[in-house]
Amino acid sequence: MERRSFLRTSALSAAALGTAGAAGIIGATGTASASETPTASETPSPSAAKPLRVQILVYDGVEEQDFIAPIDVFGLAKSLGGALTTTLVTPGKPGIVTCAYGTRVEVAQGWSPHASDVLVVPGGGYRKKDGPGVHRLIADRDFLRRLASARTMPVGICTGVMALSAAGITKGRPATTHHAAKADLAAQGAQVIDARVVDDGNLITAGGVTSGLDLALWVVERFLGARLAQSVETVLEYERRGTVWRR
Repeated sequence: MERRSFLRTSALSAAALGTAGAAGIIGATGTASASETPTASETPSPSAAKPLRVQILVYDGVEEQDFIAPIDVFGLAKSLGGALTTTLVTPGKPGIVTCAYGTRVEVAQGWSPHASDVLVVPGGGYRKKDGPGVHRLIADRDFLRRLASARTMPVGICTGVMALSAAGITKGRPATTHHAAKADLAAQGAQVIDARVVDDGNLITAGGVTSGLDLALWVVERFLGARLAQSVETVLEYERRGTVWRR
């Protein structure tokens, strides 16, 4: 199994969000302002007093593994002393979410861009265009508008990346997604990279399903250090696959 070398922790870049994939989502011009993108100076260095605030989006039809893996990684990182918090959120109002395989999850909060530093968007149900899943999330234009203009750093897992694409965030930028959606992601203007995790500064994306483990471990390493990420790996008895693609 290929083991990637540890990379130094980096801050967020000030790259622009990109051009909207659908007219009217971001604005009349179809582009997002660079001033809407978080910069290194605007992103707090995690500490006990100011932990990294990670919110994980869940919605009807979301793939269980896509969001459970990051919950496990981030929760374990916190228990080992990492300065971060993890909260499940819905795109709108709090409530009960029914996942792809019937798991029902009670979610106490709706997503608030002002209450998070990182928003993790998992995938699910991409092949069922008329059923619950990411297509309904993409159809939620209010959510896409808020996502496109938020200063929260977007992190996409599997076909959750397609929601970021629909908000115009991946256009013209390196990104990856589940193999079954890569052609669609490319058609919508992303520079598709065949890597398990792609880090483009203020945008991180991952491939399908179990790639969420690798992505979450990379987020821990990038913001909280390689030693903590390695400790989480050891407890999980999991070895990351492939190399994190970075510029």
